[in-house]
Parts: sequence; structure tokens; C-alpha cells
Amino acid sequence: MDWLQILVLALVQGLTEFLPVSSSAHLILVPVLTGWPDQGLAFDVALHLGSLLAVLIYFRRDIMMMTRSWTRSLVTRRLDADARLAWAVVLGTIPVGLAGLAFADIIEDTLRSPLYMAAGLIVFGLALGWADWQHRGQRDERQLSWKDVLFIGMAQAVALLPGTSRSGITITAALMLGLSREAAARFSFLLSIPVIAIACGLMTVELIQHGGDTDWSAMLIGTVISGLAAYLCIHYFLEFIKRIGMQPFVIYRIALGLLLIVMFI
Repeated sequence: MDWLQILVLALVQGLTEFLPVSSSAHLILVPVLTGWPDQGLAFDVALHLGSLLAVLIYFRRDIMMMTRSWTRSLVTRRLDADARLAWAVVLGTIPVGLAGLAFADIIEDTLRSPLYMAAGLIVFGLALGWADWQHRGQRDERQLSWKDVLFIGMAQAVALLPGTSRSGITITAALMLGLSREAAARFSFLLSIPVIAIACGLMTVELIQHGGDTDWSAMLIGTVISGLAAYLCIHYFLEFIKRIGMQPFVIYRIALGLLLIVMFI
């Protein structure tokens, strides 16, 4: 890969991983528009690692408090707000893990096409707009019941469908339950930590099994750029939705879906 390809792919991954716009749809567009060859599995691992580091660093204080409370709860069997939130992240991850084991290969073989992605972008984009317009409230992520968490977790499993957007569908589900925009986004970002970590682990195992040469300098640069872009994206997204809301992302998703249809029909 040349430096321009590294820069563009890292920025696309970092910026779209946490926005409700589907990173997979953007990554499928890049080689079509540029003619670049596939970047390879090793570079994918590096980009996802950058995104993971970004969310860990951004929420480091929350994660430290949640970890301490969660560890204490294993001994005392008592749950404070931070322990409940930590257990909520664990519970919310189980549905996507089970769905991935059961359906990942089927989805990869039959549904991973530009037209399915376009449909996912438009349909779930409209769902995001409807939830933001009709159902958002003022609840905090620490006020989620276990039933609420399971509902958001099941929504996250739907994100295995191409074009859905993991952050988009989890934010939609949280808004439907009456969470504020910021609380819905924060819980979505916390839920991303185990999901991205598991994805990195699985891709690393596959990379080791297949072997091959690794461009370590490209991986390091890709990780840093993806991480910086993701960190800034999280920060400014949370500020943006306080003032503007989700509707610009809905419009963008619909426009991108229509572009995919025009390009690939």
C-alpha cells in the first residue's frame, strides 16, 4: 500500500466506526472509487485496534470505575451504578456473540453485496430518524433495566446485516427506550469495546493461520491514524448530537444508500 491508501483507509475506519453511518458501506466504496487492491487482513486488524484504543482512552475514567465496581460485585454480590453498567455491557454483548457464531458465515456468503448494504443504510437510517424524532427522552445509561439492555443487545446482533451500522442500530434501540441522545451514544460506544476486541482477536487468529508477510510500518501508521480519527470522532459526535441531533446522519445514510444503488444496479 502507498501512503495515500493508508491515510484514506485509516481515516475512513476511524471516522465511520462510531458514527451511525455503516463503516462497511464506506470501506466497500473506497476500492471501487479508487481502484486500490484489497488492503489485507493484517491492515484490517491494525485499523480496528486503533478504533479500540480510541474508545478505551476516551472512556478510561468510566472504564476504571466500572471495572473496580464490577470486580467488587463478584465478591460482595452488591451492584452500584457502575457495576450495573459493567454488567450491562457484558449482557448486551452476548446476543451479537451468539448471532455471530450462528449466522456470520451465511450473512457473509449471501448478503454482503452493495445492494443489500444500500437497503440496510436506508431502512435502518429511517428507523434512526424515527426513534430520534418520536421517542428520545432524558434517561441515562445507568438507568437501563436488564430488559432494556437485552433489547439493545439484540439490536446490536442485527448489525451483522450489512449496511445496518452497529452504532446506528444500538443508538436507535436506546432512543426507543427513552434515553437521551448522549446517553444512547455513550452506551453504544461502551458496547463497542468487547465487540471490537473480539473482532480483533478473531482476525488475529485468522491472520496467524494464513501467515504471510506483514508491513509493520503500515500497520503502525494505520493504527495511529485510525485511533486519532476515532477519538476525535467520538468527542465531536457527542457534542454535535447535543445541538443538532441525528437527522443529518439519517439524510446522509439515505443519500449514500441511493448512491450505492445507482453505482451497482
